[in-house]
This record gives sequence, C-alpha cells and structure tokens, in this order.
Amino acid sequence: MALRKLTGFDVILKNLAGLFNDRALRLMFLASSVRCSNSQFPDLYQAMLDGCYILDLPVVPELYVSQDPMAQALALGQSKPFIVLYSGIVELMDPEEIRFVIGHELGHVHSGHSVYRTMLFYLMNLANRLALVPFAWIGLKAVIWGLEEWYRKSELSSDRAGLLATQDVEAARRALMKLAGGRHLAEFSSDEFHRQAREYDAVPDVRESLLKLLQLQGQTHPFAVVRFAELDRWAEDGEYSDILAGNYPRREDDASASVGDEFRSAAKSYQDSWSRSADPLVGAVRGVASGAVDAGTRLFNRFAGGGNDHSDDNDEDNE
Repeated sequence: MALRKLTGFDVILKNLAGLFNDRALRLMFLASSVRCSNSQFPDLYQAMLDGCYILDLPVVPELYVSQDPMAQALALGQSKPFIVLYSGIVELMDPEEIRFVIGHELGHVHSGHSVYRTMLFYLMNLANRLALVPFAWIGLKAVIWGLEEWYRKSELSSDRAGLLATQDVEAARRALMKLAGGRHLAEFSSDEFHRQAREYDAVPDVRESLLKLLQLQGQTHPFAVVRFAELDRWAEDGEYSDILAGNYPRREDDASASVGDEFRSAAKSYQDSWSRSADPLVGAVRGVASGAVDAGTRLFNRFAGGGNDHSDDNDEDNE
C-alpha cells in the first residue's frame, strides 16, 4: 500500500499490468479446471466465502480447483484476481487446514500482492533470456533479488491472513508441517519442528550462514521451518489477539495512511527480526545493519518533513 502512494508508482504498475494478460489466465483455468460454487466443491466455496467475510474483502474472487499433484495454491490476476487450488493440496489438507490455505491466498488478493508477484515472474523469465548479456543481467538480477525478498515477506504476511481466516493455530501449524512433510500427520511433532527452526537459525558458524544466504537466491517462499516459527511467534506475541479483539486499522483510514509510518514500521520489523536471530552472521553485522536502518530512517524523516505523520499528504497537496 505504501508503494502505491508514491508519486508515479501507480502509473508504472498500470503500464506493467497492461503487459500481463489477465483474461488469458482466467480463460485457461475456466476451460481446464473446476470453478467452485454452491454446486461444485461447495465446502471449499463456503470456506472462501467465510474467509472473505472475516478478512473483509470487498469483492469475492473466483476459486478454481485444478488437477495437479503438486501441493500448491495460487492467487493470480491483477484487475480481477482469482484463486487456484491444485488438487494435490485439496487432498492433503483437512477442512480447517484448507481454510488456512484459502485464507493465505485471500491475504495475497486483499494486499494486492499479485501485481508484484506477476512482475517478479516476468522479470525472472527475462533475466534467464539475458543471462548471456553480463551487465544487463547484473542490473536486472539486483531488482529480482529485492523482489524475491519482498515476495518471501509477503508469504509471511499471508500466513497471518490464513491464521485469521481459520482462527485455529493448531490447524495452521498442521498445514505448514504438511507442506513440509506430507500427509503423515501422526509422525509430526510441533515441538520437534520448532527445534528444527531454532537449529536452522542458530547454525554453528558463518560459513553455514553464507550457505543459507546462497540457498535463498531464486527462492520465492521462506523455508518451511521459518514460516512455522514466524507464524507461531506472531500468534503468541499479542498482535494476533489484538486483531481478534478488534484492534486493527480500518479501510476508511487508508486515505490518511503515511508512507513514513510504513517505512518506519518496516525498519522496526527488520530490526526486531535481527535481534531475535541467533545466526552468527546476523550477530556479526547486527550493529552495522541497525545503524544503517537508523540512518535511513533519519534521512527519510528529514525528506518527509521531520517525521510529520501526514507529510505524504502535504506533498500531494503541493503538487
């Protein structure tokens, strides 16, 4: 949302969106998949309606089930987003777990993620074609790395939307563990999965930290144990219960939302994640990274009018 408030950014998005053919995507799934309704997959359709109501989506997207053994779900399209569940994930999840999955995809739709996700998809294809043109590839790759990091963060945000849709922490945990290890739920242990997450975070030396960074290149989703640990932490740190109690921003407040507030909130989120991490590389650079974020925040505040919450709106009024 903050990106869209930047001058000219909405124009860029609209021009890019014109390159992507929403209609062709929808027609393909309309022709080759099953559209959910009260007559087809009525339980899935009802789960989506419930999710739309809980998450307060203004428009109910179409929902399709596509024959594919992959345990995967997609939110596609920009002007008229729709959701696709592969049959593999439908067969893998129980009713409450599939509510989490559908809520996750509704989170992508509600947040407008599909525009940026589609942009990354086409940029990655373009980068592959330009791989033999060194300077063009390097410049494009830098943009892709940034979008990949944003994409991974968007998955964590949508996991939260999935939890809000199902309001069942255990179902959300089961769904994420199943995505990692399949349908044999009796063989899983939440405590042991947490131990895996802690072991992955606190690798013994910087060499493994660098390997973790390299393994993230090309990854659009956080690794399973990271998603599990992050969602569990969010469910327990108070924000989830605050939202359930009705303490959250309303749509009518969007017009007064501040880019500065969003920037500072994002910076704080990164600082908090660094302070929680036991990764040796993160520990080595934590002070430098935090200093860079602080400097960036001060610089942003200077150009945004000294931290005035409505500086963005004033700038728009002066144009």
